[in-house]
Amino acid sequence: MTEENRANREQRQAIGYIIGGGLKANLFVRLNVPAQSVQEGGFVVIESGEWLFYGLVTDLQLGALDPRYAEGIVYQQLSPHIAAQLRSQTLFTNLEVLPALMLERGPELDAPDYPNWRREHPEDPRPLPIKTVPAHHARAFLASAGDVAEIFGSPNDPAYFEIGRTREQNHPVCINLDKFVQRSSGIFGATGTGKSFLTRILLAGLIHRNQASILVLDMHNEYGYDDVSSDTGKAVSGLKTKFGSAVQVVGLGRSSSIRGKTPDFHLEFLESEILPQDIELLSGELNLRDTTPTTLDALIHSFGPEHWFSEFKAMTVGKLVDNEEGKKVPAPDSVAFWANEAGVNVAAAEGLRSKLTRVFNRPYIIESSNENAATHSLKKIIEALQNGRHVILSFGDYETDLDYLLVANLLTRKIRQAWEEQTNAFRSHGTNEPRPLVIAVEEAHKLLNREMAAQTSFSAIAREMRKYYVTLLIIDQRPSQIYDEVMSQLGTRVSGWLGDEADIAAVLSGLSGRDALRGMLARLQPKEEVLLLGWGVPMPILVRSRRYSPEFWKELLGRDSAARSAEQSLKELGF
Repeated sequence: MTEENRANREQRQAIGYIIGGGLKANLFVRLNVPAQSVQEGGFVVIESGEWLFYGLVTDLQLGALDPRYAEGIVYQQLSPHIAAQLRSQTLFTNLEVLPALMLERGPELDAPDYPNWRREHPEDPRPLPIKTVPAHHARAFLASAGDVAEIFGSPNDPAYFEIGRTREQNHPVCINLDKFVQRSSGIFGATGTGKSFLTRILLAGLIHRNQASILVLDMHNEYGYDDVSSDTGKAVSGLKTKFGSAVQVVGLGRSSSIRGKTPDFHLEFLESEILPQDIELLSGELNLRDTTPTTLDALIHSFGPEHWFSEFKAMTVGKLVDNEEGKKVPAPDSVAFWANEAGVNVAAAEGLRSKLTRVFNRPYIIESSNENAATHSLKKIIEALQNGRHVILSFGDYETDLDYLLVANLLTRKIRQAWEEQTNAFRSHGTNEPRPLVIAVEEAHKLLNREMAAQTSFSAIAREMRKYYVTLLIIDQRPSQIYDEVMSQLGTRVSGWLGDEADIAAVLSGLSGRDALRGMLARLQPKEEVLLLGWGVPMPILVRSRRYSPEFWKELLGRDSAARSAEQSLKELGF
């Protein structure tokens, strides 16, 4: 046993002892303290010989030696003192504990065999996934602060970030930020459970610790500049306000403003950058027909991938002219004229042209003659991310699903291409290693549902871009609508309250112990509690999440954030 283990042991609060259970069936602990001392989600440590076992309380059950004792019939003829003594001997409470980890603590420091054990273990053992069970009557404790730090890391370690505290004893619980950015992750919760605030907290931690570059697809203009909470009416600090030049706010379209403020620069796309698959992605929004892919293929064949969009936009619908015989025929610049020449159904082509009017009229899609302006804005975003800055793309007045689907897919396709090229150059020629990038995606089910996932860049990022240093942070209230293959690729999952059974099942898919955790998600306190699961944490745990408040910023940046050193300022600028 190390000095640290001994210190942790002295701080633990004993609560009971093991009376049964197993690896597949949870462990059962007989409480010898009042039932109210322990709550669902409590972090429990069990001492058994030279091993420590760590688990999560998933249920509490009342029991009695005989049903008559529970019903109280036998106490009616007894004095209060004797009745109380009888209750203590006949009524009890059992905990159901989901075992998760085990740690070899070794013999006591003063035990004769300790020197041999220490020679065999020159480094302190690390927690392992649970492989066996503690013995009968092994003592159970509520975890101490040291136990929590042993498993989840210390807030003082730069690799870790405090996301909340344990419910009973208020011990800090951290996420390993290094692991967090290595795989895609998700933040889930029903509407109104505080997902946006929790996302702000995590993004602030990533930016402050400089773990990766962040791209936020901010559909509702919430993350960049200061805002006002819709629930409390209080001011909410934006990431741009707190991190200054380290965060760049980009507005969609040349004349956009965000919360009455001018963004750092604007994003526009060229007509030549629109591909047929970008249009097919909008099938639901534009109510496109099954004939759309055929018409788009014909346009590519006629005009090429760079000019089909502008040529189709220039065509008219229904325009007729008189031919030499005086008959009305389609005009040369009409859709019908082209369709007849290309052998495409005229009605299908005209219907597609009419439906694409909504796309043709988007002000942020500009003619290829303005190539320098559009190319420059997109290049600035990529360079900022590659150089260690963080970008928040605010959609401004373009908050429709059509805008979100189109722009998000266009931008991420370009970013994916840039990171793949840089990674291949790094591995082939030893150039600069790419900087890890996390793309935060709101309303993720609109881009990653079963119908859309295969057509967007996001599905490919979730599946394979980890090896190219790009991961997703998806934020959503309906995880059940996200494609199963994408959900299976998520490492860390942070979930607030969920009421729908399908959403709960989706969040817990692929995780051990999901049946035991199912009820816990439905009983979380909205806006207060979250369940941490997966890659970024060694075991599931319920925490009271941090508040996005002035106190949070004081703890993160220090009480005088304006007086940060020159070194920190240069770091924010990407140097």
